Amino acid sequence: MQNLYTLPAATNGAFENFCGGNLGGEHESCIDVAAIPGATEAFALRDSKPEGAGQELRVTAAEVDDFVLGWAKKRGLAL
Repeated sequence: MQNLYTLPAATNGAFENFCGGNLGGEHESCIDVAAIPGATEAFALRDSKPEGAGQELRVTAAEVDDFVLGWAKKRGLAL
């Protein structure tokens, strides 16, 4: 598998926000996601809180799909 951390970063405008409550202000409780340029089916995830600025997790589509399905099952959520 290709090392996703050697690829260029996604631009800020490429990120999409998925927010859940915004308890600390606008966009304070979001997870941002963007496709990684130069990769097929790979994504960068980051925290929208100021404390998480500059940090991201890079994952393949299969990895994030596995996480989402497992999380939904564990939480009893319907997809």
